[in-house]
Amino acid sequence: MSYANNKRAHFDFEILETIEAGLVLLGTEVKSIRNGRVKIDGSYIVVKDGEVQLVGANIPAFQPKNTAASYNPDRPRKLLISQKELEKLEQLTSKQGLTAVPLSLYNSGRNIKLSFGIAKGKKKADKRESIKARDVKREIERTLKSQ
Repeated sequence: MSYANNKRAHFDFEILETIEAGLVLLGTEVKSIRNGRVKIDGSYIVVKDGEVQLVGANIPAFQPKNTAASYNPDRPRKLLISQKELEKLEQLTSKQGLTAVPLSLYNSGRNIKLSFGIAKGKKKADKRESIKARDVKREIERTLKSQ
């Protein structure tokens, strides 16, 4: 079951490779995510001090009145990936100028996982091509449906 999708990511970026990672969350954050109250639009992933972090994701408190005053819904969250993937991610983002963008948040068994992609930014012309291809696909579906 998917809890959140980043639809803009496929439009703004060319996804070269996807990686699956676990998240370090608080119990109230897990409940909030399972209720579908999470936003990953506009968030990104950074490698800092040998750790991978999800920055900019908003996970509001499950029960706002019963939450600690120090709770920050926009805090950076640690991602759990293997050392091999960490080294690869660090190399791609720092040396090749690529970026890591979250794609979707879903559950795998009891665990909540984040799928993120190693991406390269699209130019304006590439975005226009994406829009044109989407419009052509819609037009074809309309003509097939009307027949």
